[in-house]
Amino acid sequence: MTNKWKNTALLVIDMQKDFILPGSQLLVDGGAAIIPNVIHAVQTARQRGMLIVWIVREHDASGRDVELFRRHLYNTEKVGPTVKGHEGSDLVDGLEIREGDYKLVKTRMSAFFATHLHSFLLTSGIDSLVFAGIQTPNCIRQTVFDAVALDYPSVSVIVDATAAKTPEVHDG
Repeated sequence: MTNKWKNTALLVIDMQKDFILPGSQLLVDGGAAIIPNVIHAVQTARQRGMLIVWIVREHDASGRDVELFRRHLYNTEKVGPTVKGHEGSDLVDGLEIREGDYKLVKTRMSAFFATHLHSFLLTSGIDSLVFAGIQTPNCIRQTVFDAVALDYPSVSVIVDATAAKTPEVHDG
């Protein structure tokens, strides 16, 4: 029997400490609540033999590669959000990149913008995408819109494994 999931990838976006842990500069209030559902989505994807793509932000300590509207967060004595090599850029507890998974670093909201994600998915035989992570109105939406524009025939969002700062923003 063939694996009907071999052409499907789970894209887990920005489930990093600087977006999830209380007190972090870019806290997404709904992020902590979805951790169990994201863990479940990852476990299910592994059981089905799906490719898991971990999409994370990792920035230069000076903020040179950050959107203009966020650069002020990197010009202080404190370490800016999701700086490469600092704890805040790590995945939250309970999520881990394993052998066979793929990690993609992005510096903008869409995981397709200025990255090789599209070519990687194509060469991996992926034509169906499933999304989990944060934040719904920004990184999830931008990446989903780009996936649709790139003609992926199946694009799905796991609603209870994605979140935004408020339920109104997420559900809106």
